Amino acid sequence: MANPGNKHVIGLDFGSDSVRAVLFRVADGGEIAKGVVNYPRWARGEYCVPAKQQYRQHPLDHAEAMEQAVKAIFAQVPELAATVVGIGVDTTGSSPLPLGKNGEPLAFDPEFKDNPDALCILWKDHTAVAEAEEINRLCHSGAIADYTKYVGGIYSSEWFWAKILHIYRSSPAVAKAAANWIEMCDWIPALLAGNTDIDKLVRGRCAAGHKALWHPEWDGVPGKEFLEKLDPVLLNLPYPLFKDPVPSDRVAGRLSAAWAEKLGLQAGIAIAVGAFDCHMGAVGAGIEPYDLARVMGTSTCDILIAPPEEVGSTLVAGICGQVPDSVLAGQTGFEAGQSSFGDVFAWFKRLLTWGDDNEERGNTILARLEKAAADLPPGGTGELALDWFNGRRTPDADQRLRSAIAGLHLGSDAPAVYRALVESVAYGSRSIVDRFESQGIPVKRIVALGGIPQKSPLVVQVCADVLDRPIAVVASTECCARGAAVFAAAAAGEYQSAEAAKLAMKSGILTEYKPDPKAAAAYKELFERRQKLAAFAEADAHRA
Repeated sequence: MANPGNKHVIGLDFGSDSVRAVLFRVADGGEIAKGVVNYPRWARGEYCVPAKQQYRQHPLDHAEAMEQAVKAIFAQVPELAATVVGIGVDTTGSSPLPLGKNGEPLAFDPEFKDNPDALCILWKDHTAVAEAEEINRLCHSGAIADYTKYVGGIYSSEWFWAKILHIYRSSPAVAKAAANWIEMCDWIPALLAGNTDIDKLVRGRCAAGHKALWHPEWDGVPGKEFLEKLDPVLLNLPYPLFKDPVPSDRVAGRLSAAWAEKLGLQAGIAIAVGAFDCHMGAVGAGIEPYDLARVMGTSTCDILIAPPEEVGSTLVAGICGQVPDSVLAGQTGFEAGQSSFGDVFAWFKRLLTWGDDNEERGNTILARLEKAAADLPPGGTGELALDWFNGRRTPDADQRLRSAIAGLHLGSDAPAVYRALVESVAYGSRSIVDRFESQGIPVKRIVALGGIPQKSPLVVQVCADVLDRPIAVVASTECCARGAAVFAAAAAGEYQSAEAAKLAMKSGILTEYKPDPKAAAAYKELFERRQKLAAFAEADAHRA
């Protein structure tokens, strides 16, 4: 290990609503300062149609908010700007973005600046359900290789190829103008490095393997035959779209002079290869083999790593992929998750506060509901809910599914329904753990991170009770940015590997929730009732 001395790195965490720029000390991961900036266009609801599940973000939101967030750091500690040796980046995903022939986002072209199809297609955009189903039918037809083999056997509408195909069919102008597509986590490093050469864009192993069907078995992304059989319109894309994606401890580029001036940093510092927020959050939490690191936020993303020699030929069905080196080099990275988690409670808040735009009042209501719901027994007063408010991510992706709330009666009040919603996300969590273990991948420890574990003791306790397992909550509130900083330190050469940087810079544990034996026993029976409701709701969704 090089001597980190008084050196610092920046972790940039691009969430669904805002970007968080956090300054970390290289030597021990100490958090020094941060800036948080919301995306203005997104906050105004521009380019989004929730009723159609269309969620688009303008890349200018990301670029402008990033600049402001980094400047906010050095407004606090201006003397440390000269000590920054690297920047790491994580974003939501799959959130692909079309690029023009000049290597810049199509949205930067005046012709496309307000065209939703030319923007970043956010992870939660589900307009490509039909296209995802087509990809699954083709891959399972026997006519070509089954490219879904390493993504749980089911391709999702939340992912790269389905979204591109949907846009190409709905917007011929974008299809004609787009020279390539790039995940947001790969574009931000390219932007910072000033790289607009489409042939030299660096792609990360994380996004490529988990969302774009890259795998060493087929020597890259799916073959040209896949694109042609899926829809010849995709032949407008260059082939291969990209090759040779790399782990996040590599250098994606060096900070350009233009961005160095904007951010007040030194030109030439290392920009690490980007990855998805949940993957880097797991690293920031200090993930070890067979830990399940659960990033509990708007949705959940669950990350597990295991030595490839122990995984062998095991394939876990219905998850979001298992990819070599996608989380940490030398480990197979597994991803699962729930399409809505915090979004479930946000929906209930909107329902209860309809017509009232006072955010503080809404938050006060949720706090009161949490306290009242905590006094109810498992199962409340008979209410039961499913967490499929935004479809189901895992196990077995299906974005056509919808939530259901059963067992309502005249005595059902808001705390009882709220408790049912809390239990619904816990039941979804159990389904994921059960799937890993039933397929031969043990879950030895559960680690919780993200906003919800530190805000809602009830949610974490109910999850511990339903899972009948302890849940360790990490101390850092900025684990995703911390993970990005770990890779920045490794890319800058301050540590010999990302593993070494992780051990030095990871977050500690804040507390551990242990299951209550009586509640755990009750939930074993209640979970069976939940499974019957889930089977009914799934069958009903596919009859429609």
